[in-house]
Amino acid sequence: MLNLERLRTLDALARHGSVSGAAEGLHVTTSAVSQQMSKLEREVGQQLLAKNGRGVRLTDAGRLLADHAARILSQVELAQSDLEAQRGQVVGELRLSAFPTAARGLFPAALAALRADHPGLRLRSSELEPEAGVAGVVRGDLDLAVVLDWYNKPMPLPDGLVKASILDDPADVAMPVGHPLAGRSEVDLGEFAEDEWITWGEGEFCHEWLMFTLRSRGVEPCIGHRAAETHTQLALVAAGLGVCIAPLLGRHPVPAGVVTVPLRQRVRRHVYVVWRADADRRPSIRAAVEALRSAGSAVGGVGGVDSPPPPLPVPSLGLPPQTPLRP
Repeated sequence: MLNLERLRTLDALARHGSVSGAAEGLHVTTSAVSQQMSKLEREVGQQLLAKNGRGVRLTDAGRLLADHAARILSQVELAQSDLEAQRGQVVGELRLSAFPTAARGLFPAALAALRADHPGLRLRSSELEPEAGVAGVVRGDLDLAVVLDWYNKPMPLPDGLVKASILDDPADVAMPVGHPLAGRSEVDLGEFAEDEWITWGEGEFCHEWLMFTLRSRGVEPCIGHRAAETHTQLALVAAGLGVCIAPLLGRHPVPAGVVTVPLRQRVRRHVYVVWRADADRRPSIRAAVEALRSAGSAVGGVGGVDSPPPPLPVPSLGLPPQTPLRP
């Protein structure tokens, strides 16, 4: 008989690509991973790992068994989801991530509500950029991730994930109060061709979106400063060091010395939550999505107080399927 925990270790090795990555994903030591794999090799009577420089790689037998392990573990998760759905109780552990402004703007209210309404639910949250959050859900390290894309640059999602809208988040341009355009009721991105921009880190999804959008408006951006968090960007704006895009979610309070002006061509980012389709029936998933939507309604926009969100999709229970988000 194949041991489920050892199959889980093999699956983690296949997904993470290293013993250290598997150990981190499973929250165990590297020696524990090595021990489990040694036991699994004895059980199946074949070599599953081979040395690859300083690391290891899966043998042909290892890859074959890893493919089966992924399917077996998915079926186990479906079974657990079915049992939770039949019991109808929001219990167990739920691991969530969100990008920085969503962690600041949504998690305090949403997680506090979940703790108050469902004391049997253990919550574990972390702050991750959208790509890392999606990867964590795909690997099984996370149950839910709050992610984003922009109105003109959607983020592709891997197969096997389900998503639900939280809100549409409008974004303005933040500039120092002494900026020549600070008194305007609306502005155009093309008017900032001579300004220094404060943006996100190189290679981050939001930075790539900003470069793409400015260049599509005929602006070759001059990047002065980089910061991951909106409030750090706004502090740099307040110091007169440039302008930045300031989404509504998580930006308040706006520091003194900063003015936010709407764009004539409206800019919005879509904020949504993703989870694995094989965990779709878990009551804890449904409860968390509804709590996040309630927190999002306090911010406003689509999924907010002026426009109620569509029903939470749970196709496996016979409810209407999720309407795809529109880029």
